[in-house]
Order: sequence, then C-alpha cells, then structure tokens
Amino acid sequence: MSAVKKQQQQPGIARWRFALVAGLLCLLALALVVHLAGLQVLPEQDRGYRFLQDQGRARTIRTEEIAAYRGSITDRNGELLAVSTPVQTLWANPQLLKEASADQLRHLAGALDTPPARLAKRLQKYRNKGFMYLRRHMTPEQAQRALDLDIAGVYSKKEYRRFYPAGEVTAQLLGFTNIDDRGQEGLELAFEQSLAGQAGKRQVMKDLKGRTVQDLAVKQEARPGRDLQLTIDMRLQYLAYRELKKAVAENGAASGFMVILDTRTSEVLAMANQPSFNPNNREGVKAAAMRNRALIDQFEPGSTIKPLTALAALETGRYTPHTQINTSPGYIRLPGKTLLDPVNYGLIDLTKVITKSSQVGITKVAMDLEPEQLRELFYRLGLGEAVGSGFPGEAAGILPTRQRWHPIELANFAFGYGLTVNAVQLAQAYSVVANAGQKRPVSLILESGKNARRAVPEQVVAPELTKEIVAMLETVIGPGGTGKKAAVEGYRVAGKTGTVHKVGSAGYADNRYRSVFAGFVPAQNPRLAAVVVIDDPTHAKYYGGEVAAPIFGKVMAGAMRLLQVPPEEVMSAEQQLATQLDERGTTS
Repeated sequence: MSAVKKQQQQPGIARWRFALVAGLLCLLALALVVHLAGLQVLPEQDRGYRFLQDQGRARTIRTEEIAAYRGSITDRNGELLAVSTPVQTLWANPQLLKEASADQLRHLAGALDTPPARLAKRLQKYRNKGFMYLRRHMTPEQAQRALDLDIAGVYSKKEYRRFYPAGEVTAQLLGFTNIDDRGQEGLELAFEQSLAGQAGKRQVMKDLKGRTVQDLAVKQEARPGRDLQLTIDMRLQYLAYRELKKAVAENGAASGFMVILDTRTSEVLAMANQPSFNPNNREGVKAAAMRNRALIDQFEPGSTIKPLTALAALETGRYTPHTQINTSPGYIRLPGKTLLDPVNYGLIDLTKVITKSSQVGITKVAMDLEPEQLRELFYRLGLGEAVGSGFPGEAAGILPTRQRWHPIELANFAFGYGLTVNAVQLAQAYSVVANAGQKRPVSLILESGKNARRAVPEQVVAPELTKEIVAMLETVIGPGGTGKKAAVEGYRVAGKTGTVHKVGSAGYADNRYRSVFAGFVPAQNPRLAAVVVIDDPTHAKYYGGEVAAPIFGKVMAGAMRLLQVPPEEVMSAEQQLATQLDERGTTS
C-alpha cells in the first residue's frame, strides 16, 4: 500500500519541457531545410549550388585533344605520295586494370595480338602509374574488338598514321614521320611546320571509370596541315627508279642515284636512289638506305667537268671548237705526276678533246687559263653553292680557291678532281648549257596559281658559246665518242661520261670507281637534263660510258614517250610548216 502511494506521488514530465524539445527539433529541421534550399536555389549563397556544380564538373568534365590531320604530299599531277589515315590507339589506367580478372586480361592480350605474359609484365611495370599505352595505331576494327570486352580502365583515342603509296620509290625524298606523326627525315622534316597542322580541344563528360559518356563542346577546332605539291612527275620517278635499281644489281654496285631536271624551269622531275627502303615498314632498315644521296652525297664529278672547262676556254676568245691542240705523245708530265691518254690522239681540235675525253688535251687547255677564270665560271653555273632546295642535309659541295695553284692542282680541277658536287648541282650546270646560258633556281615544290613566284632567269653564259658546247657534247654520243650507249632513238642527245677513281685510305684507289653520266635531250631543243651516278661497280664494267650512260639512254627514251615529245625530225618539219604559215600570214 505504501509502494503504490509512492508511485502515485512521483512527478510527471512537465509539458513545457516536451514542447521545448519538440520545438528545438523542428527548428533544427527547418534550419537544415533552409540551408539545403540555400545551397540548391540561391545563386549568391557562399559555396552554393554553383560552387557544388563546378566541383562536380571538375570531377567529371575533361578537356581532350583533337588530333589534327597532317597535310598530304602529291606529285605535280596530283598523285598522292604521302597521306595520313585515321587509326585508333588503345591506352589504359593500370590502377583500374588491377581489378580485371585473369580471364579478362587474357582476352585483352588476344585482342592486342600480344602474349599474355608480355602484357602482364608491362602492367607490373606501370602498376603505380595512371597511364600506359596498350597498342598504338590500330585499325578501328582491331581497336573495337578490345573495347567490346568492356574492361574498366581500357580506353581509345583517335590518331593519324602516315602512309606512303609509292613506298620505296620516293622514300629518301619524302622521308617519314615518327609514331606521333611528326616529320623525321626528308621533306616531311623540312616542311614539318606547314604539314603538321594544329590540334584542337574538346570538353567531354566522363564517369567514375574514366569512360566518355557525353561530348559537351568543341573549344577549339583542329586545323589540318597544308598540302604540299612537289615538282616530281611520278611517271618519270618510277621509270628512273626501275632502271637505276636494275643497273645497281647488274653491276654489283654499292649504290646509285639519278636526278632529272626540266631544263625550261629547273624543276626536279625525278630523284631516285638505291638502295632504298619501305617507309611504311622500317623494321630492320639501315641508316645508309635512308639517305637521299642525290642531294646529300658530294662526289668528284670527273670528266663530266671537261665541257665546262672547254666553255671557260671559249669565253677567253682565244679558243674555238676547232682550235688545234697537240696531245702527242699521249701523255703530259707535270711536277709530281704524269697524265695519260688511252692512246696517242696526236693533233686534235677542242671538240675532239671532249669527244675522246682527252686528259692531255684538257690539261693543256687548263694550263693556258687563269685558275680564277675557271673557278668563276664553275661558280656561275651553280657549283660550290647550295641549290636552295630546303632539303635537310643538302650538300653545298666544295669549290676550292687558292692564292697559288700548282700545275697538278689546276689540271685536276679542269677535269673534275679536287672539287665536289652533288648530283643536282651537276644537273643544274648542264641545264644552264642546255638553256642557252640561262640559270634558274632549282625547285622541288610546285608553285602554281596567281601567287606563284616566277623566278627571272639569270643569263650567266653567252648563248652563242653554249650552242658551241652543245655541238661538242653531241659528238660524245656519236660513233667515235665515249657515250654511245646514252643514245636515244629518234632524238639528238648531248652529254658527257665520267669515270672517277674513288678515294681510299691511302689516296685514290686503283680498282674502285664511280661511273657518271650527265646530259640533256633533245640536244637542239632541250627538254630534260639528267645526271646518273653508279657508285663502286664491282663487276667487269666500270667506265661511265658502259655503266651510267645506258641508264640515261633508257630513262630518257621512256621519258620522251611519256612527255609526248616528238622526235626531232618531226619537230623540225612542224617548225618549218609553222614558219611558212607565219610568213604567208605576214605577206597577206
């Protein structure tokens, strides 16, 4: 009874206290709602919804690069020589790939066409990194097979890969790009800035696994590179390459190169090299095969310089093509050396000195000239200075100058020793002779349209003198000359052979040679000038007239057909008819 009374006497919870606690809880809930509303609705709120949105975007929105398309390279007729093709590159986040199962990694290795052990080793190497390439430059179909596995941490991006349709035929001239599509050699390197273009930028939204879920905006459009059109005519390039490759193999030569110029414009129409390589697959390629020998290699031109020495003699006014020179007894002694002819030609004129390539005759002419007269003419013709092609590593050659010339130095200089040229320089010199003494800059890039710069030709030699040299050079191709195998049926050819001893460890080697031929065709209305060089033929033949001249003849015969140049007999008839019609029009 007393216990019941105690329970009844205990005080209850005061109503005001309950109301206070309930009110406080409601106020807290209301404050929370007001704060959430401020964060979600009020733009001026500190660290409000705009701040939260920006923080969210910073964790999901990324800026990616848009690869730029590299400019194409074409020949003068628009035939593609270098083009960029779209490819896919697979990359991965090794941190996310840790979660992949062994079965997934095995299937991924299969899609990448790589052994699973090798993939595992690379993943171990990059285990603490956030980026690694899986495979570069895959076809879209190959890349999609890997992406279809839907493995977290595997991504792709679009890139471009360079492809060269002509392969080894233009390899040294064009050069190549690296795996990042940047020029490394040749014209790809020389014109890297204009060919490369400029990459763009875009914003994308990604999920927590790094996958792109939405393209948001393009911040900067990718700007493609500028196209490059060369002066090369691929018809002539294929022709020159084929004959050069065949000749190098037949003569067991170490290398060879050929240059063809348009005598009217000095544009390079063909530039072929041997040995060559496939720029689309450079695995195992030797560095020597990548060299554009026609512009980079410099060599002693040998007897191909003799017509230029004869031209210097004509400029003095003391010589004509018929000036008699006594070459008896078939040799001439100079301090320190005796120079020989194959036979004693006796008393011959200057023309026959060139026809027979007489060492004795040209030496006697050189002894009668001032050294600077000879050197100055060579320089006017373009020797001793770069042709300005812009090609990386272009050789300028060596054109020596001395305060005092020893007789043997002057004699060597007059028949092509003691100076060096590259093939384009020598072709340019012959082009000047072919073009009536007018010199134009050599060009590899075709300039066309309204903004094309037309170089004004420079008259460096009197036209009447070059005409006499052309007549001399024609005799070299005739029955008694050294260049008979350079003849082209239906056309008159002008040219000169050269057989040069190569320099060895102990001076000039007796059994190592460089075979050279330089000339142009048609002789009386020249269209093409060319230089052929075969280096170190090891079989029985080594003279320029036996090794290099036949290549010139075969290539020029094909070139005349391809360019539809009428035989000179037809051309002469047409010119006579045109002259008659002009005369009739004038009289009427």
